[in-house]
Amino acid sequence: MNELIVAIDGPSGAGKSTLSKLLAQRLDYVHLDTGAMYRCVALAALTQGIDSADQERLGILVQQLKVEFVHTPAGDLVFLDGEDVSAAIRTPEVSLLTSKIAAAPQVREALVVLQRRLGASGGVVLEGRDIGTVVFPQAQVKFFLSASAAERGQRRFDELIAKGVNVSLQQTISDVIARDLADSEREHAPLLQAEDALVIDSTNMSIEEVLALMVSVVQMRRKNLR
Repeated sequence: MNELIVAIDGPSGAGKSTLSKLLAQRLDYVHLDTGAMYRCVALAALTQGIDSADQERLGILVQQLKVEFVHTPAGDLVFLDGEDVSAAIRTPEVSLLTSKIAAAPQVREALVVLQRRLGASGGVVLEGRDIGTVVFPQAQVKFFLSASAAERGQRRFDELIAKGVNVSLQQTISDVIARDLADSEREHAPLLQAEDALVIDSTNMSIEEVLALMVSVVQMRRKNLR
């Protein structure tokens, strides 16, 4: 039996990254962090001083970058042109720039081609904002994760504080709301919920509870496709 393509979409701070990694581990699937790809482009643009509105230079930049995912005993690492940028791509500055970078058609087209190639054979968990609607509309399992802006902001705040980043809770919540607006209103591939996606509101759910639900859904789908 061919293994499934699992698409996980949702707004910033909904737990997509954490849950996609855990779900991939539980299913013994490959985890493809598409958001990290866009963050890498944003980090490179920031480092090289490329304006997010400069479509031409962004198009050239994305063709030159080499993004790799490396699994280690300590966790998955993201490398950009041979350098570990796992922490650098998660800063608030890069997070806000990512929405603008991701709106560039040339960037999206290049990364979508790569994502489709990597996930075409199945046995993969992909997370982002348009996986179930644009990248893999044929995915056999689709989830849309959500939570209140306040809860998502709190989670992001806790995560950043744990990493030693000095931020305020109110500013972090404001950043989440700004990111939601940018992702939803962008012209190319905006944040959308696929009609056939299972919506999971995790505001009052633990990671373990959400994961258990997702695993059961995938297992049921695998059983029905046999």
